Formats: sequence, structure tokens, C-alpha cells
Amino acid sequence: VQLQASGGGLVHAGGSLRLSCVAPGSGFRINSMSWHRQGSGSQRELVATITRDGSTTYADSAKGRFTISRDNARNTVYLQMNSLRPEDTNVYYCEADYIIYDPTTVVGRAWGQGTQLTVSS
Repeated sequence: VQLQASGGGLVHAGGSLRLSCVAPGSGFRINSMSWHRQGSGSQRELVATITRDGSTTYADSAKGRFTISRDNARNTVYLQMNSLRPEDTNVYYCEADYIIYDPTTVVGRAWGQGTQLTVSS
């Protein structure tokens, strides 16, 4: 299973941006999906998670500003980011937990390639 992230870019503080991440193909089931972020020299931080049935959790830094959502039919997860701040500048990574049933059951975790968000002050 591979993930393809997109949507990063340069925005001014206070602006908005939406990230997307898709797992193309078939033959697998995506369970939870998450967005993480990592700046240079820092640890990767979990930003938000959404389960298959739509339950969500957020890091304190994201609450009230970011919204994670998904489209199960398209194996796609989104991260809508509003009221962006310079400290949100990071590389954002999507992650998905999946199951493949055929020919054998395989449980795994996939990561996207990362998409850069830069917020200017």
C-alpha cells in the first residue's frame, strides 16, 4: 500500500490550506488514518487521527484550527488547516493502518512522502 500526499505550499499567517492523501489501488482495507508533522531537527508529531468510522482526535496545537476528514470510497484523508501560524511550518506526513486479506492476512502501516507547509509571518 502506498500513500500519495499533496496540497502543501506557502501561505501567510492566518490563512488556510487543505492537505490530501490518497492510497490508490484496491485489495486492502484502510483503518485509521493520521497526519503527522516534523520540522528539521525535531521529532515527528502526531497532529490528528481519524478512524474508519469517523472518530477523530487532535493534538492540542491543532484543536479548533485543523479538521481531519476522510473519504473511505476513495481511500483518501484530508487535513483542513485554518488560522495557520508560522509555527505550523513543517513537513506533513500522512499515515494509514491497513489490512490486506488476500492471499493471506497482512496488517501494515504505510507513510506518505511528506508535503511541505510554510507559513510566513
